[in-house]
Amino acid sequence: MLSKRLIPCLDVRDGLLTKGVKFLDNQNLGDPVEAARRYYLEGADEIVFYDITASAEGRGIFLKVVEKVAAAIFIPFSVGGGLSTVPQMRDVLLAGAEKISLNSAAVKNPNLIAEAAAAFGSQAVVLGLDARKSALPSCPSGYEVVINGGRVPTGKDALAWAQEAERLGVGEICLNSIDADGTKDGYELTITSLIARNVIVPVIASGGAGEPKHLLAALTSGGASAALVASIVHFREYSILELKNYLKERGCPVRPINW
Repeated sequence: MLSKRLIPCLDVRDGLLTKGVKFLDNQNLGDPVEAARRYYLEGADEIVFYDITASAEGRGIFLKVVEKVAAAIFIPFSVGGGLSTVPQMRDVLLAGAEKISLNSAAVKNPNLIAEAAAAFGSQAVVLGLDARKSALPSCPSGYEVVINGGRVPTGKDALAWAQEAERLGVGEICLNSIDADGTKDGYELTITSLIARNVIVPVIASGGAGEPKHLLAALTSGGASAALVASIVHFREYSILELKNYLKERGCPVRPINW
């Protein structure tokens, strides 16, 4: 079995690290650069950075913050938020990111995924997929895609969109459950396992981690290749090292920490 990855998620608003519950009631938590450096030193496998209001505000990502984070860490770094053109993606990669994450703009223009994959390779293109439970007839999986930071429903089926994005060239899918986000009650394993079973590319589980056992569930029964963590590390309830040790002790392979 391939080693599983632990990936701290930095939601950034107005240049500051922030965290909410179900995409609401965000509180500011300080400097994202300091947080990224701490997680890197604790043994994080990657860092994800989302400029969470870029799409809703119709602007580009704060590139100076991206540059500072990239200079502070030496692990893969994925950046998303408001990316809607190939030149914008190139700017983010030149600022130091290894991957770009496409979300709202790709839903509106799916061919953007193919353009990104052609320009930078599928390994550099991540689909950010925000999903919530839905009883809409257009969502037979039971989950709907929501865009613009959870503000705008699309009526688009989450599983169908994941499969379409894979065909278009994404190399990875970061699946965030809006229903579980920030609740610390555990990942939404139903949608995680559904998508992980029905695509070939790696799936990152996101939204809801509150205890180490939640990560273990997502990475085993949930079928995820990686787990995104936010609240439990931002509020220093657990370190990345503690989480990795917990998983390793229970037979879940994780990447070693070499420093």
